[in-house]
Amino acid sequence: MTLAQPYDPLVSFAEMISSNDFRTGTTIELDGAVWRVVEFLHVKPGKGSAFVRTKLKSVQSGNVVEKTFRAGEMIPQAILEKSTLQHTYMDASDYVFMDMATYEETRLTAQQIGESRKYLKEGMEVNVVTWNDKPLEVELPNSVVLEIKETDPGLKGDTATGGTKPAILETGAQVMVPLFISIGEKIRVDTRNDSYLGRENQ
Repeated sequence: MTLAQPYDPLVSFAEMISSNDFRTGTTIELDGAVWRVVEFLHVKPGKGSAFVRTKLKSVQSGNVVEKTFRAGEMIPQAILEKSTLQHTYMDASDYVFMDMATYEETRLTAQQIGESRKYLKEGMEVNVVTWNDKPLEVELPNSVVLEIKETDPGLKGDTATGGTKPAILETGAQVMVPLFISIGEKIRVDTRNDSYLGRENQ
C-alpha cells in the first residue's frame, strides 16, 4: 500500500524536467528523495507509447533501482547546491565541515559521505552538496595529496619494471603504487578511480 503524500504547496513551484531530457547525472525528486540518473534508454516500441527506461541511484542511501517513465513525462527536478567547505574535525561519528567565510558548521554521517571518506583528512576543502538546505553528499577534489604510512620497502632504481605494491595512506585508504615508493613520501591519487598519479614534490 502506498501512503498518500501530504500536500505541499512548494511542489507546484518546483522546476520540472521531461523524461525526454534525461541525461546521465540528472537529479530528480521522487517520493521525497533525490535520485541521480545513472543510465537511461529511450524505447519506441512498434505498438504502444514510447517510454524511457532508467537506472536511478539514491543520493541519500546509494540504493540503485530501475524505473520506467512515459516519454515526455514531467518529473520534479532536484536542484542541488554546492558549497566549498573545509573538513575541520570529527565529533564522535559525525564529520564536521566549516564554511571558512561564515564559520557555519555542517555535519554529515559516514553513510552520507560514503566511499569518499577514505580520502578525507582534516583541513581538506570539499564540495558539500545540499538539497532544500539538507546536506546530501560530499564531492572530493579529483585528486588529493596524501602521505604513505605503510608499504613494503622501496626498491631504489626500480622504475622500469612497471610493478606495483599496496600502500596504506594517512587516511587509511589503500592504493597500488610503484615499487620504488617508500613510507613517508607524499603521492597524488585520483579519487575517482583510486589510481596513483605520481609523487608530489616535497
